[in-house]
Parts: sequence; C-alpha cells; structure tokens
Amino acid sequence: MKNKKEENQNINFNLNVEATPILYTDNVRLTTNQMGVVMGFGQIVDTSSQVRIVSRIGMSREHAKQFLNELSKLLAMTQGDLQTGVTSKN
Repeated sequence: MKNKKEENQNINFNLNVEATPILYTDNVRLTTNQMGVVMGFGQIVDTSSQVRIVSRIGMSREHAKQFLNELSKLLAMTQGDLQTGVTSKN
C-alpha cells in the first residue's frame, strides 16, 4: 500500500500560465471557524489605507495545518538560498 507522500508524487499538475496569473499580495486576512479557514489575499491600494482582495482561498482545518507544515519546511529549506544567493536544486 502506498503512503500519502508516495501518492502525492504521482499527481500531475496542469498549469496554463496564460490563464493562471500570479497575483501579488502584501496583505492577508484570515478567518476561521470549526469547519475551516478562509484566506483573503489582498493588495494595498496606492498610498491609501484600503486593501483590495485579489483572491480568496478556503480549506479545511486539517488541510490548513498540512499547508502550514509544508510551507514551513519549504521556507526553512530555502533560507540558506536567500542568504547565499545560491539556488538549491530540487
């Protein structure tokens, strides 16, 4: 039986870069309840105090915990790259 990590390695991601832009964010609003978490990613509008939400992502609490764990590992792994300017090969 395959474990969850092995199953994830067999997933193929389909990314259409023309239809899936990268949205810049400098602000995140988090809301949560017993069912899950919603992250509202926003951009500060010019020099005003207004934030324009550019994307909202919702997920279960369990998925949010896994996301946080994986993001933490990725940031820790690439910390040396930022300090040295050398990019690691994955």
